[in-house]
Amino acid sequence: MNLTTHDNIKIQHFNYGEDCSPIIVVDDFVNSPNWLIEQALQQPFNQQRAFYPGSCADAPSQYKTLFLNSLRDLMITTFNLPSALSFSACQYSVVTTPPEQLKLLQRIPHFDSLNKLGLAAVHYLFKQDLGGTSFYRHRKTGFEYIDESRKIEYFRSLEAENDGPHMPKIVDGYINGDTALYERIAEQQGLFNRLIIYRRNSLHSGSIRNELFNVNGLIGGRLTINSFIDCR
Repeated sequence: MNLTTHDNIKIQHFNYGEDCSPIIVVDDFVNSPNWLIEQALQQPFNQQRAFYPGSCADAPSQYKTLFLNSLRDLMITTFNLPSALSFSACQYSVVTTPPEQLKLLQRIPHFDSLNKLGLAAVHYLFKQDLGGTSFYRHRKTGFEYIDESRKIEYFRSLEAENDGPHMPKIVDGYINGDTALYERIAEQQGLFNRLIIYRRNSLHSGSIRNELFNVNGLIGGRLTINSFIDCR
């Protein structure tokens, strides 16, 4: 398969929140998104990723090559990175955990790394309205991202809030909007063949509506390709 960028590819970049964190939004990224879905159907989804509420499988090598070759310069410029980039992970991912089975840290926004040079990307491969990705501010600390200088204060604050009345309960399921502890400061819709790229230390979560949750497998499920990009 000759995987290329789509003829109608549209690339935008924005800043969100009080910290003006950058995000890249690529619509109509690849020329053959259905081929990516077909490849996913042939993979054993037997990999797990820390705190991800579902299962994962390796993405095709052609996808990784296209991603870096077509977007490397834009990522370097937008996020002020060194020139050498590589994947530390690039996986198909499908949400399978019912809302009532989420662990506490899956019911609040999370960050993937303390390193501001690390990037995360989500490529949406579902056609239904199954939600995109939201970005949050922790109300008590005001933090929109967590790095080494903020981690102790942030975790101490969470620990202090843990026994309070506002910590999400099992019945709350997936976070999808403002809560007493977090304010949603930005959201990108999960449009078919849309790719978003953001800093991995951002507080974020999938925008998953509990009432629409289903476990119908890959066909009809919330299938994405999730990637981590690092500076070598």
